[in-house]
Amino acid sequence: MTFVLVLVALALAFPWGASLVARRLAGALPPREASWTLAVAAALMAGGTIAVLIGLFHVPFLASLERVPFARVLEVWPAAFPVACAAGSVMFVQLVLLVRRWVQHRSLLKRAWQSAEEGTGDGDLLVVPGSDVDAYALPDYRGRRGRIVVTSGMVRALKAGEREVLLAHERAHLAGRHHLLSAVVDLSTTIHPAARSLREALGFHLERWADEAAAAAIGNRRVTAAAIARAALAGTSRTPPASGRYPLLSVTTGPVPQRVQALLLPEPTTPRGGARRAGAAGLAATVAVSALAALALAYGLHEYVEYAAIAVRS
Repeated sequence: MTFVLVLVALALAFPWGASLVARRLAGALPPREASWTLAVAAALMAGGTIAVLIGLFHVPFLASLERVPFARVLEVWPAAFPVACAAGSVMFVQLVLLVRRWVQHRSLLKRAWQSAEEGTGDGDLLVVPGSDVDAYALPDYRGRRGRIVVTSGMVRALKAGEREVLLAHERAHLAGRHHLLSAVVDLSTTIHPAARSLREALGFHLERWADEAAAAAIGNRRVTAAAIARAALAGTSRTPPASGRYPLLSVTTGPVPQRVQALLLPEPTTPRGGARRAGAAGLAATVAVSALAALALAYGLHEYVEYAAIAVRS
């Protein structure tokens, strides 16, 4: 049973390594690929963790299928019942946190739509009256397609060309459905705490993705950088909710100096050769080991129950 415990430790510890590798790999990739890398890594880490917990929880169920008295299972593995109870408790807590976080996401979106109802505009743009200087992408909600919400204060703070950059940036958030990638990582934090380290990195890369899309739409990287800097300086700072959820995606969020500096450099390209292959291989290996450990755990537990069944029949 020591082997099983080692597999459990590996499967639950490897997401910490996977998060580190994912962040390093994302730093070497263009913003779009970096964002997808972080979101997929978070989802796989959460999936591997759930697989481990299910493997631990279903030992009594396996015993009943094999018609093995549970007392015999406890003789082979005395900790089977406490471990199964612990795994079930953890999964229950995860489920409660997951549902609670999802409700919070939907509540945040509902409040944002309600506050935007007083806005006016055409197409995908809503201008909300007020002295606050703010702008954000409002995702789809209950049949209503996504809109870009801009306060009249932000409209007054920017020049015409800068407003075009702002709109192109927020449209990139909507077109790329960036809120879904944010939600995947944020919800994954309720399954394994290692995913928390990916949230800030993802927020930065999503903003960089929108920055690059705006620069491509405008056709001038320096104008885009200047517009983002001006919008961030003029923008009203929105504090993220106490629960740690992402605020609505906006041109004014994230480490703006690093974003502006990146726009003053040539357009990023996907690295070729050994660096990209090594990073991808490292992330794939880390996640694969975690997944294999979960599968091996399930197989090992099954074998222990089979062993108990053979012993009973003999």
